Amino acid sequence: MTSSPTPSTPPATPLRRMAEQAFSRAAGAPLIGGNQVELLIDAEDHFEAWLAAIASARRSIFLENYIIRDDPVGRRLRDALARRAAAGVAVFVMRDWLGCLGQDSTRYWAPLVEAGGCVRTFNAPRLSSPVGWISRDHRKLLVIDNTLGFISGVCVSAKWLGDASSDTPPWRDTGVSVRGPAVAELSAAFADLWAKDNPPVPGHLLEPVPDVAGDMDVRVIATVPSTAGLFRLDQLIAAMARRRLWISDAYFVGLPPYVAALAAAARDGVDVRLLVPGASDIPVVARLSRAGYRPLLEAGIRVFEWNGSMMHAKTAVADSLWARVGSSNLNIASWMGNCEIDLAIEDRAFAQKMEEQFVRDLEQSTEIVLKPARQAKRQRRRRARGHDSGSGRAAASVMRLAHSVGAALGNQRVLGRAEAGALPWASLVLFAFSMIAILWPRVVAWPLAATFGLIGLSLFARFLMTRRATQLPASAATPAPPTVAPKS
Repeated sequence: MTSSPTPSTPPATPLRRMAEQAFSRAAGAPLIGGNQVELLIDAEDHFEAWLAAIASARRSIFLENYIIRDDPVGRRLRDALARRAAAGVAVFVMRDWLGCLGQDSTRYWAPLVEAGGCVRTFNAPRLSSPVGWISRDHRKLLVIDNTLGFISGVCVSAKWLGDASSDTPPWRDTGVSVRGPAVAELSAAFADLWAKDNPPVPGHLLEPVPDVAGDMDVRVIATVPSTAGLFRLDQLIAAMARRRLWISDAYFVGLPPYVAALAAAARDGVDVRLLVPGASDIPVVARLSRAGYRPLLEAGIRVFEWNGSMMHAKTAVADSLWARVGSSNLNIASWMGNCEIDLAIEDRAFAQKMEEQFVRDLEQSTEIVLKPARQAKRQRRRRARGHDSGSGRAAASVMRLAHSVGAALGNQRVLGRAEAGALPWASLVLFAFSMIAILWPRVVAWPLAATFGLIGLSLFARFLMTRRATQLPASAATPAPPTVAPKS
């Protein structure tokens, strides 16, 4: 459904209609009008809003999250769900197998299951698909009564609140609450994944609520593996931005086509900024992210690192007109491999709020800059003439110290050879593997043989499953039980 123009949206000119069509085709998501979207900043606001919404539920609750941890936050949320389930509300929870591995257990979910709630695990390992577990459900979604929805980057974990005892500040994260016709799309996205195991969500719980809640136009971008809808949309936004494109991301490892799109925008005069974590909970991803700074900086893109404990927000805002908030990171796993959900909002007032928040975030960040070319050339000439010794090294050290102090005072950090930081480790691993293969070939041969044997066995198992499914009549199929608790 395409909404009529409102004061908060640009006039529906022919060019805008073409852009809307391009966005719809790229993202695989139509523009839905009549919505109200509110910005949520950091986990404390999220958790309180989630708990209040759950307490208000009268018909249904759909919860989908990558990490649900058995800690004070997780237990408080579980108990709130159990109370509504005991009151007759249909409660459906989708947990991700890998994200929740070691985080929860059957005992943790028992109060909810005993109260009548349903808990399912997304994509646990199975013999018929030995590498299928790579695709994850990375969404962070909550829908109440098909009228109120939440999309976020926040997981159900006390880690997001920080730790006052160790002076660890809360994680920086962003989400939204949504009311209006778009909420039905959130419910449908949840139901599509839930239906992968029988039985599906009852149809009466998915009946759309047509009430108009506001004047915002949004797109619900619910991606599944290999669809790449958000990847196409991100590239399109980078191509269409005219003045500003400000992005925050938790695990940025940009693919070459997207990096090229950002670089082209920056060279064309667009103010492109990227905000990423300074300290990451996944250090290897931080190294890969820093390895890609140089081409961005050389193209004129400004890169900032968050000074707090963790920057986990996944947002973008362009030209004070368009904004995106959700679960997708700018890397191949989110773009191509995972189930993700994001909300793209085409509203001037909301986009301006996003820009204001981005500016506040930059005040707590450090800008990354390239080492000045003149200084680098001077150092190379000194090394070539053999003068980089003795007093020369001392002078160079003083110069580097002075430059570092200047960068610190200017809230900047000089980028040296960070882009090559991951290469020695990769070369060392490959060299070690090659030596093992030469000296102890059986160490390599036996795992390979076991892997190929497992793949062959899984293919044969899938053949038997497919053959059985085609031979048995539909009436002979036995549906799975409605409640599936995770294994501990």
